Amino acid sequence: MKTPEVKQEHRVNLIVNDMHCTSCALMIEKNLKKLPGVKQANVNFAAEKASVLIDENQVGVPDLIKTIKRAGYRAEEESKKDPAAEAKRREAEIGQWKKKFTSAAVLSAPMLYFMLLDFLPWLLGSVALKPWIGIISLILATPVQFILGAGFYKGAWSSLRMRMFNMDSLIAIGTTTAYVYSLVNYATYALQNQSLIGIGGKIDGLYFETAAFLITFVLLGKWLEAKTKGKTSEAIRKLMGLQSKTARVVRNGKTIDLPIEEVVHDDIVIVRPGEMIPVDGEITKGSTSIDESMITGESLPIEKNVGSQVIGGTINKAGGFEFKATRIGSETALSQIIRLIEEAQGSKAPIQDLADKISGWFVPAVIGIAILTFIVWFFLLGAGLAYALMAFTAVIVIACPCALGLATPTALMVGTGKGAENGILIKGGEPLERARAVNAIVFDKTGTLTKGKPEVTDIVVLGNSDENSVLMLAASLERQSEHPLAEAIYNYAQEENVELTTVDEFQAVAGHGVAGSMEGKKYYFGNRKMMSEVAGLEIEKLNRKISKLEEQGKTVMLLADQQELLGMVAVADTIKDTTKEAIEKLKKMNLEVFMLTGDNARTAKAIASQAGITNVLAEVLPQDKANEIKNLQKSGKVVAMVGDGINDAPALAQADLGIAMGSGTDVAMETGGIIIMRNDLRDVGTAIQLSRESMGKIKQNLFFALFYNVIGIPIAARALVGLGLVLRPELAGLAMALSSVSVVSNSLLLKGFKPGKRNWPSTFAPFVMMALFALAFILFAKASSGM
Repeated sequence: MKTPEVKQEHRVNLIVNDMHCTSCALMIEKNLKKLPGVKQANVNFAAEKASVLIDENQVGVPDLIKTIKRAGYRAEEESKKDPAAEAKRREAEIGQWKKKFTSAAVLSAPMLYFMLLDFLPWLLGSVALKPWIGIISLILATPVQFILGAGFYKGAWSSLRMRMFNMDSLIAIGTTTAYVYSLVNYATYALQNQSLIGIGGKIDGLYFETAAFLITFVLLGKWLEAKTKGKTSEAIRKLMGLQSKTARVVRNGKTIDLPIEEVVHDDIVIVRPGEMIPVDGEITKGSTSIDESMITGESLPIEKNVGSQVIGGTINKAGGFEFKATRIGSETALSQIIRLIEEAQGSKAPIQDLADKISGWFVPAVIGIAILTFIVWFFLLGAGLAYALMAFTAVIVIACPCALGLATPTALMVGTGKGAENGILIKGGEPLERARAVNAIVFDKTGTLTKGKPEVTDIVVLGNSDENSVLMLAASLERQSEHPLAEAIYNYAQEENVELTTVDEFQAVAGHGVAGSMEGKKYYFGNRKMMSEVAGLEIEKLNRKISKLEEQGKTVMLLADQQELLGMVAVADTIKDTTKEAIEKLKKMNLEVFMLTGDNARTAKAIASQAGITNVLAEVLPQDKANEIKNLQKSGKVVAMVGDGINDAPALAQADLGIAMGSGTDVAMETGGIIIMRNDLRDVGTAIQLSRESMGKIKQNLFFALFYNVIGIPIAARALVGLGLVLRPELAGLAMALSSVSVVSNSLLLKGFKPGKRNWPSTFAPFVMMALFALAFILFAKASSGM
């Protein structure tokens, strides 16, 4: 009997080169999904990456690369070992576009001078140059068209083979139309007049400069776009820069410097003051303070002692220490954070589906409009062939699917990167979009709103005893107990430097408390039942005092000897220092806040009151937490659940958005779409604020991209010629190039995000850009009508 093959699913990240617009990304995605064994494929045009989930038994990385190559693009597996590889690749790409643009600009510059001769006849060489304009323009425009513009032809041919159209198709059609029309006119003139130069002046009907300027302006746009796109992924490059190259390790009694890849589990690593910690581990010798701001966002250095956990990539501030390596390579917190951000930036927000659908039919629609424009002008309105062709070309080149394709991913990349800088890990476009829609937030109590560690809050002295004696007796009895509250009392006594005494005849009474003898005298410490049923003492007079403390969410334990009550010790799991401020911030954001707990209603309300929460879901068993979330959703609320990510996993999964309070060490194990790295509840509000600003930016970008095309295409088609608005193809190409740059620049305004503050430049910049673009269209059109 044949053993069935075990499926091995594996995510592959590829760098994809030569994409020019979102249509390219969609085409590659479509082809990858056709491969057997490809479970999921997502190609991000802005990041120039493909994230593919494959079954290794059916398909391999070489198959993916071959498929992308067959579609007309280049691909390689993303480098995992060299953090600088991405930066080098980006720099090389920027340099390549700059070189192409500079070359095209140098070749096109003389043609600009030729154009000026028509308006400024007094310029140098006006009469002498005019007969030579045709042949010189042909010589200069040809390398621009077929060498510097070769990439556009290659992309257009690849898309044609796939029975699709992309931006390359538009540029190739537009520039070829202008070039071929000019070439035919020039050849006809040369044959008829047996001369390569103009006889008596300039040869009419030549538009070589239009084709050359078009390609030059598109190359300018690509260069600027590459530069601005590079800035969107700065956050991840900063994190990659935190990865150490070497580590100082003790091996066989000797201290040696090793490449970081050679560090193994349980190696003893030495770190000196001011040095970067190379991997995650646990301190075995020494104490220090560590700056963890680059990982968790925590601004103040954290004190560390023997047994404390340290995170690779953080900076040792004060003392030298030794630690045992516990997580290395891809296991470290830094590596996990980088992986999560890479996946998030490579993901798609649901709103991007709209942009993808528009982009899918956009290019064919534009070609159809361009053909219709030509037919109307040439056949119906009787315009000249040159006029109709220039209108056709202008429509072809002004349409910009790039701006639509860049609208979502650039804002997503900047938003998730900005979150990482603030200690907030957003796991992709989906949680980012969901966070914006949230109108109700549910907090788990223990460890989320509270410190998760009981503390002594009150010591009440009864009779002739004193506070120090009550604490000494209670802590001495509880030292041998295993109850969580016992640990709190014992730890408090240690902090207060109270000297404990030996307990004889120790007895733990289940559900009641403890008892024991000290210096020959019997003592009891426990709840009401311990006092009445075991010690045989009356406590009715104390009920009011006990209830008052319990109403504050505290657990009260009584201390007595065989004759009388000596005191009371109250213990509570106190709320975190930032809890109240965080809740107030969320309320100001018009969010409804709930507390979810297994505590009884009185204790729950007491703690909720301290936190400023009025909606309390009490006495909820762990297995029923998810049902409570479901009930809130049924009432029409979009719910975010905030918990520790492990005990609250079912509730986090049920919620519309799960927000996990991370420890800053093992982020990969956390459940939830958003992870708060530094365990500060104020960051929940920051995550919602960042989500709202990021989604607002995406919507601005989409509106701007559509606004540009809606305004630009009618002007290019010369539908507004009656108002004196006529747009030449080369200026249409410049407008198209600038539209992509504007969308990316708008996304980069998110870099000014600050928690709790309004990002005013980000709010108003889109309106200014739209006004400037509208003005630019009018100026370009007026300039064109005068040419």
